[in-house]
Amino acid sequence: MSGQSKLQGKLHLDERRADRARASARRIAGEMADFIEMHTTVTIERAVLRLFGVDGVTDYDVPLPNAVVDQLKAAGKLGKGAAYYFGNALVYHRLSPQTLAEEVGKGRIDLLAAPPQEPGAVREAVYGLAREQLGRIRAQRETRRKAIARLGQGREPYLYVIVATGNIYEDVVQARAAAKQGADIIAVIRSTGQSLLDYVPYGATTEGFGGTYATQENFRIMRKALDEVGKEIGRYIKLVNYCSGLCMPEIAVMGAFERLDMMLNDAMYGIIFRDINMQRTFVDQHFSRMINAYAGVVINTGEDNYLTTADAVAAAHTVLASQFINEQFALRAGLREEQIGLGHAFEIDPDLEDGFLYEVAQAEMAREIFPRAPLKYMPPTKHITGDIFRAYLVNGLFNLAGVMTGQGIQLLGMLTEAIHTPFLQDRFLGVENAKYVMNTARRLGEEITFREGGIIQRRAAEVLEKAAAMLAEIEGIGLMPAIERGMFADTPRLREGGKGLDGVARQEPGYLNPFAELMQRELAIPGLNTPGPAGISAPEGGDR
Repeated sequence: MSGQSKLQGKLHLDERRADRARASARRIAGEMADFIEMHTTVTIERAVLRLFGVDGVTDYDVPLPNAVVDQLKAAGKLGKGAAYYFGNALVYHRLSPQTLAEEVGKGRIDLLAAPPQEPGAVREAVYGLAREQLGRIRAQRETRRKAIARLGQGREPYLYVIVATGNIYEDVVQARAAAKQGADIIAVIRSTGQSLLDYVPYGATTEGFGGTYATQENFRIMRKALDEVGKEIGRYIKLVNYCSGLCMPEIAVMGAFERLDMMLNDAMYGIIFRDINMQRTFVDQHFSRMINAYAGVVINTGEDNYLTTADAVAAAHTVLASQFINEQFALRAGLREEQIGLGHAFEIDPDLEDGFLYEVAQAEMAREIFPRAPLKYMPPTKHITGDIFRAYLVNGLFNLAGVMTGQGIQLLGMLTEAIHTPFLQDRFLGVENAKYVMNTARRLGEEITFREGGIIQRRAAEVLEKAAAMLAEIEGIGLMPAIERGMFADTPRLREGGKGLDGVARQEPGYLNPFAELMQRELAIPGLNTPGPAGISAPEGGDR
């Protein structure tokens, strides 16, 4: 590697190659931004209503945000934005947002029947409500900051444990136990198939399959429980859920209101692994990430899943390429590098000779290329079998790789995770394994270097070279065509295929989304200039 510029680190990676890869990813995301800025979706407009404070269901259990947006969609009026018609009706009917939505849900009010109101009055109503509700999110952000300052938190890598009973009240029991055992982060796994629902269930739920429904009430219940146990043990416990699927922006709103700390929020996961339409997903992910950025939420991306459908050795460069792309989409949405929890996984076949060296190379490479990102490291599942003794040993190697390469978020392996929902004792053993390994090898990474030109350095250089070449190819053909070719996870998806395309609408002149505009200013996001219709744009300096 003589004559090459090197990143600061043990791998001596070619810095210019990493810079070229990042530049390609920046241009790929920039090209997609043009598409994103011209479109909206049903779930973005429902998220706007939730941000206004609309909640609850109709007499027929239809979520009120759906009832309002469905009225606009049926009339072909989505392109102006829900805020445009909703704000006009608020002024005309002189009702609160919740009452107006309830009246729409009962069929008593047609938003489109309200005559146009004086633009100044609509402006004050819409932007006044938006500032008030964004203040609600800022207050939760400050509550988190104070709680962490008062209680402290665990040491990185944070120990991330899942609960997934299907019953939120049973989840609370398991979450409390995990926190007392040493977990720093509790993730409530979402019920199987919820990502494909084009609505958010309402209220506390006690029935779910493979997980628990993501609802605002469930978020509130778990947040309260973790705050209580955190005070008891003297450590702030972080809460995670899934901001993905067809309701990505709505779940971001719910999480912002209920003070979730992390959200699974990937730009491409839903496309590849849930066959959600790519146009819908790319538009939705941007607004959801703006909300997460504003709420101070750390996102987790899903590159770890790529290696469950593709070979971990042959496809390692696709993980890195996706990390570069996810990083650029996140930065465009206003997320700071410290909020971008890029994902990867320990999915090397245990039977592969020197496989641990390949995994260390991948983990160290991610750490060096994304030095400020709180990397989310996923445990082995693909090659885990019913042999619990081997599983425990492999999880130990995974924990060793995590602590020696400085990963930020360690999702703990459980003995039987790949077979069924983990039992309490499996979770206890997973935490004990991680605590032992990370305590006994806490500073191992600071004590070792890698042999110049050895297996680890060569492997990392190879993966970076292939990722840079892949990104250059995608830059040439475009991201959507690349996905159609199956360049990620060996899983092709069609631009016009998948679920949810009928929920995408092109923005019309005068499109109004006050939250996007106000968050854009505060987060200093370039582009996405979304002025309201004549006389309804936000006054300068009025977004705090």
